[in-house]
Amino acid sequence: MLKEKVFVSFDHKKDKKYKFMLEAWNNNPQFQFVFPDATPREINYRNVERVKAALTLRIESATHTLVIVGEEANELHKDHKVIGSRNWINFEVSKSKELGKQLVAVKLNRLNRLPLALIGANASWAMSFTQPAIMVALLEA
Repeated sequence: MLKEKVFVSFDHKKDKKYKFMLEAWNNNPQFQFVFPDATPREINYRNVERVKAALTLRIESATHTLVIVGEEANELHKDHKVIGSRNWINFEVSKSKELGKQLVAVKLNRLNRLPLALIGANASWAMSFTQPAIMVALLEA
């Protein structure tokens, strides 16, 4: 069974249900998909630097970053200048690359635009949002 620690990068407003599905897979003993989730619960700080620090700690503690590419994964965040990236997903991918984490990505729809930071990042890909596809991609990362 997979024992790596996976940080999950996703759009908190649009794609939270997929994160909940990963948690359900993680908690259901009938599935082989097991990972200790390193993603913080949605951070309600208004201070971007505190959010960046909290995310960085979680990414540092992970072995892999799983990027859920939803329809707004590359949208410009209102605080992009302060974040230093196009949005939080791009920040998380960039930080994961900087820290040498294994990247895995799954597009929720083939038409969804990739986060710019994921382009050329040598990520492993799950071809569908299913437990077997994601598990294989994590193992191949």
